Amino acid sequence: MDGIDVVLCRIDRYECQLIHASEYPFPPALKERVLQTINGKTTLTQVGRLHIELAILFADAVNDFVETYEIDSKTVTAIGSHGQTLWHEPNGEYPFSMQLGDPSTLTARTRIPVVADFRAKDIALGGQGAPLAPAFHQFLFREVSESIAVVNIGGMANITIPGKALTGYDTGPGNVLMDLWCKAHTGESYDKDGSWARTGKVNFTLLEKMLEERYFHQPHPKSTGREKFNKEWISRFVEEERLKSEDMQRTLLELTAVTICNELLRFQRDIAVLSGGGAKNPFLVERIKAVMPNITVIIAENADMLEAMMMAWLAYKRIHNEHISLKDVTGARENGILGGVYR
Repeated sequence: MDGIDVVLCRIDRYECQLIHASEYPFPPALKERVLQTINGKTTLTQVGRLHIELAILFADAVNDFVETYEIDSKTVTAIGSHGQTLWHEPNGEYPFSMQLGDPSTLTARTRIPVVADFRAKDIALGGQGAPLAPAFHQFLFREVSESIAVVNIGGMANITIPGKALTGYDTGPGNVLMDLWCKAHTGESYDKDGSWARTGKVNFTLLEKMLEERYFHQPHPKSTGREKFNKEWISRFVEEERLKSEDMQRTLLELTAVTICNELLRFQRDIAVLSGGGAKNPFLVERIKAVMPNITVIIAENADMLEAMMMAWLAYKRIHNEHISLKDVTGARENGILGGVYR
């Protein structure tokens, strides 16, 4: 919810080439309603309206993008749309992952075919349905797969260990806890460049308690989301009046850095490639480098657009009825053809 990323990619069996890229703002009022729906009581009417409103927002972004770059929409094979995750529960009695942003509305308003709902088939096959990124990372970095690890830092953080046996999973919170705390105490939606966190000090007693979280010690395959790491999770560890708000921000940043590094250090890799919004936080990157001084940490080319490129690639795979090699990542019984096509 930090923005809507739109990319145009030219894709074949060998490459995913970025042609154009733009980021569109996510309206603050809509973001607040999505968060309220996730964190509080809601109604079917609210969910249904959000489903359509998000699709209209996505369609407006696509249409503006097409006009800005003078793209003939008839030459676009498909839109790959992830949708806005509302809830992710792959381990329940009836496992599911819910994304909003109605693909029928999106295709009706853009007149371009849409591929969406990428997680459901993997979950139906017994997998976590997440993360999806490792399959794309394996494709992108296949020529150097034995020497690197890839870290995507979005709301949640996930790692990819490319190679003959692909490994990948969510390490835990990426930006989500920092963003929530920053919004509550400064009114800003995120801590730009980690500048506020720099003014605080790590509370190591609190950090150690946070690191006892059971999720961090679970074996993979595993995935997580806002259903676990949210305001309520933070409130378990601190009474706000007893801790300076900037110290909490600093501690949450350290939590993200340490949980990412703890997982990366399980694998003998020379280089860690960072992507996602968190890669644009220089203080977070600095802390990751400090925790892993023997690993070279670099920022991926087009780091903040890799996830959007991934969605285009997943749409390409679905249009060509190709399986996505994710079973070793998600724990699914077999690799599936992921996503539904809306024309």
